[in-house]
Amino acid sequence: MFQDWYTFVTVGSTDFDALIKAVDTLAPSLNIHQGAMQIGHGHYRPRHLTYFRFTPTLDPYYERAALVIAHGGLGITMEVLQRGIPLVSVSNLDRYDNHQDDLLQAMEDKGYLIWCRCLDDLETAIKTARSTTFQSYVQPECQIHEVINSFLNSR
Repeated sequence: MFQDWYTFVTVGSTDFDALIKAVDTLAPSLNIHQGAMQIGHGHYRPRHLTYFRFTPTLDPYYERAALVIAHGGLGITMEVLQRGIPLVSVSNLDRYDNHQDDLLQAMEDKGYLIWCRCLDDLETAIKTARSTTFQSYVQPECQIHEVINSFLNSR
């Protein structure tokens, strides 16, 4: 059923070799035959999917993707959710100080994504994402102007 799913893996501008290697290792058993990996500054070179380091835009990959597997950064998370693509967001425990956890927990609690807290759980996370109907993400209206006005008016 999922052999035709185009899977896009992205690590942004960092290196996250552990994620790239984990997906590459799982690809045959999970029937991930179509897709691409954006490996950033990583050193591991995937064997099962095409890969590249950087590109001016990820749009062509998003347009084809039936599933995105990405590091847990805010930028990628919001880009993917706004496009309505199923997302497995993976914590990079080597690169951050848990600042992503609150965001990913909140997004998972609302049904927007699958949060993979450690790579040992990646296979389960991918299988879950394939069978999940995600909630549509609607970007909240910006209210910073109201906060600023309230602050200024209180002085």
